[in-house]
Amino acid sequence: MEQREENVLKQLDVLILAAGLGTRMRSNLAKVLHRLDNRPLINHVCRTAATLAPRKIYVVIGHQGEDVRRAVLEELDEEHAEFVWQKEQLGTGDAVNAARPFLENVDSTLLVLSGDVPMIRAETLAALVQQHHTHRGKGAACTILTVKLDDPTGYGRIVRDSEGLFSKIVEQKDASEEEKAINEINSGIYCFDTRKLFDALSKVKNDNAQGEYYLTDVPHLLREAGEDIAIYRHNDAHEIEGVNNRVQLADMERILCRRTIRRMMLDYGVTFIDPKNTYVSEQASIGRDTVIYPNVVIEGDTRIGDGCTIRSGTRITNSKIGYAVEILDNCVIVDAEISNQCTVGPMAHLRGHAKMEEKSKVGNFVELKKTILGRGSKASHLTYLGDATIGEKTNIGAGTITCNYDGKNKHATEIGNNVRIGSDTMLVAPVRVGDGAVTGAGSVVTRDVPEDTLVYGAPAKVRKNLKETEEEKAESQTSNQA
Repeated sequence: MEQREENVLKQLDVLILAAGLGTRMRSNLAKVLHRLDNRPLINHVCRTAATLAPRKIYVVIGHQGEDVRRAVLEELDEEHAEFVWQKEQLGTGDAVNAARPFLENVDSTLLVLSGDVPMIRAETLAALVQQHHTHRGKGAACTILTVKLDDPTGYGRIVRDSEGLFSKIVEQKDASEEEKAINEINSGIYCFDTRKLFDALSKVKNDNAQGEYYLTDVPHLLREAGEDIAIYRHNDAHEIEGVNNRVQLADMERILCRRTIRRMMLDYGVTFIDPKNTYVSEQASIGRDTVIYPNVVIEGDTRIGDGCTIRSGTRITNSKIGYAVEILDNCVIVDAEISNQCTVGPMAHLRGHAKMEEKSKVGNFVELKKTILGRGSKASHLTYLGDATIGEKTNIGAGTITCNYDGKNKHATEIGNNVRIGSDTMLVAPVRVGDGAVTGAGSVVTRDVPEDTLVYGAPAKVRKNLKETEEEKAESQTSNQA
């Protein structure tokens, strides 16, 4: 019992193998840098590993190692990530051996993962580690995650003895015809007693068809030394599937998207009119009673609230959408925020941290870039608003543009509350339009516009004080009544 508790309390380290190029991808890009759900494959594995709260995550890098390192550090902080260089790619045993200086004398449990197996779930890995620690009440020297496949071609086979216990792993190219008929395969995911792993690894030889040092030889060597080898057989083959070519990558993208959409429909009450023709990132969240029409693409860390309608042809990336928002056909929304009860489109483009406040409206062929559109304000037609701040209940006429770039620098435009910008107005930044002001159609505004004034012309000039006009009207009405 004391031995079991000691094993359970051992610290967990993770080693991710990510040094290979992946020749079957037919690419100049290292395999683990190819993207699934718009994130590098290695980032999926790192994120899952991090949820287990290990002491440290070691990543073995080789081909395009600096690029892989940068990708990993987008997911992990430097305190918990350690990079191990594999100088030559001489097999998985050689890859693990590259980490010997870091781990050889560490008393830990080492979880070994592959950087090209992105769909493995944290729950599965936690169950694997648990079985490793509790096997036969004292823990195992090695625990192997396996699955059964209808077609095991290409995978190492799990050979069991007459009692059904682990005997060895045989790689496809080294397997006999009888061994090739075995459909239980090695996933390439293991738990090891770290010290025992490196002791056995020093005995691995490369006398095989590939001339490589196989990590798969280690469990057999440990068994020959009298150590316990456990098998954790999993029932979901998709989780342990590696990416070896672009067909597999595309299949994995489809599976991940279908799982995401199914979860959103069953668990969160989202309606998808045509799930097969909709793409939703695993990172996204969508609220109850939102309706998604066909050919919508929702990418990255996008948050959509309750009761929204997203019409066909729209792409939303890394954006935040409030509740009861209607987004009409063929809009592009990237790095933007849309508050509650807004209307967008059709054919609108929001980007560069554009923000729409509550009940505002952006219509046909309107583009917002790094712009705040105030509560209840409208830009309904054929308008470009860049680097602008617009107040409440302001109307932007068709054809309006903010001239925010002088050839060298970008400049800001400020438009106040209750402003009416006439059609085809050009606002030459930096410029400010005060509350209650009006610009005539076709105006070229090059100077600040005072509050409650009418300006028009090219360049626009103050033609009337609207506040005084209102006061005069009020006085005239009073006189007539008298």
